[in-house]
Amino acid sequence: MGHLLPSENTLIEEFGCSRNTVRRAVSELVREGYAQTRQGLGVYNIFHPLEPSSYTMGVIESFRESSSRTHQPARTRVILFSTCTADAAIARLTGFEEGTELFYLQRLHEISGVPLILNHNYFRRDCMPGLTPQIAEASIYRYLEQELHMSIVTSKRTITVEKATPLDKQWIDLGEYDCLAVLSNQVFNSDGIMFEYTQSRHHPEIFRFQDNAIRRIKPEEFK
Repeated sequence: MGHLLPSENTLIEEFGCSRNTVRRAVSELVREGYAQTRQGLGVYNIFHPLEPSSYTMGVIESFRESSSRTHQPARTRVILFSTCTADAAIARLTGFEEGTELFYLQRLHEISGVPLILNHNYFRRDCMPGLTPQIAEASIYRYLEQELHMSIVTSKRTITVEKATPLDKQWIDLGEYDCLAVLSNQVFNSDGIMFEYTQSRHHPEIFRFQDNAIRRIKPEEFK
């Protein structure tokens, strides 16, 4: 950390690539928070190793993908698989229009055999009519992308801390805690359709998120 990266010419010679390729790679390192440019001095390594985050900003990934990234043995159990029609209360909670036909699932995510995340999932039935409990225990996103060829594009997320409910306490051993970190997520496909609303309720001890932020200052603010 803090070391100057090799010059562009050195990197071009070492990797046998073009100057544009090197510049794109450096820009990506800066964007991801691994490096910092200093005018007239060069590019510095600012990477500081952290424990893998269970949640990363700016990336849509499934629980299976997250556990693979963090090298943790994981399992998903479906504890409720049902259908419903969005009423006024569900519409307010999820953002789906009233009358939308939905799958409603409760899924328990285990890490190293310990239940740590309780998910409440609402999915549009017309976007995935063949959804089954077996698919939900494996990977819904893999089913959508590889079998239904859906493009999952973007999501809107909110993170809150909420008091534990009786259902939370039934499935998750919170110990001395009486609250959970709650990630609410509306997910959209390439057709602009919101096909999923998920509320993930995380044990406080395992919920971590990581982001790289850039400070932008308007010059007029210092006049």
